[in-house]
Amino acid sequence: MNRTVDFRCLDPRLGRDFPLPDYATAQAAGMDLRAMVEQPIELAPGEARLVPTGLAIHIGDPGLCATILPRSGLGHKQGLVLGNLVGLIDADYQGPLMVSLWNRGGATIRIAPGDRVAQLVFLPVARVVLRQVDEFEQSARGEGGFGHTGVR
Repeated sequence: MNRTVDFRCLDPRLGRDFPLPDYATAQAAGMDLRAMVEQPIELAPGEARLVPTGLAIHIGDPGLCATILPRSGLGHKQGLVLGNLVGLIDADYQGPLMVSLWNRGGATIRIAPGDRVAQLVFLPVARVVLRQVDEFEQSARGEGGFGHTGVR
C-alpha cells in the first residue's frame, strides 16, 4: 500500500538537474537523498559536516516516521557514514532534511553536488503507554545483556 507524504523542494536543482528522491528498484526500501551543496566539498578523515538535501517533508501521519540512514556501499568502501548514525524524522516535522556526513575512513572523501549520500526510509510507529510495575513477569532471557548468549 502506498501512502502519500508531502514535500517541498528547497533547491531548484532537484527535479531539474538532479532527480527527486525515488525508489531505485520496485522492492527498494529507501529513497536516495542527495548532497545539494553549492560546490564540491571535501571531508578529511574524522571530519563531519551538515549537508542539505534540498528537500523538506511533512509526514503528517502519527503512525509513520522517517529515518535517514547511510548508504551501505559508501560506508563500507569509503567510510562515509552519518555523524549521528541514524536520523529520525517525526511526523510533525516540516523543516529541511539535513544529513550529518562523517568520514570515518582514512582518506579524504570528495562530495559533489547531487551525489547520493544517504537514504530515506519510512517506518510504522507504535506509540505506547508506559505502565510502572515493581517486578516483571519472568522471561526466558531475563536480564541477560550484551553478549549473554556467546558467539557460537
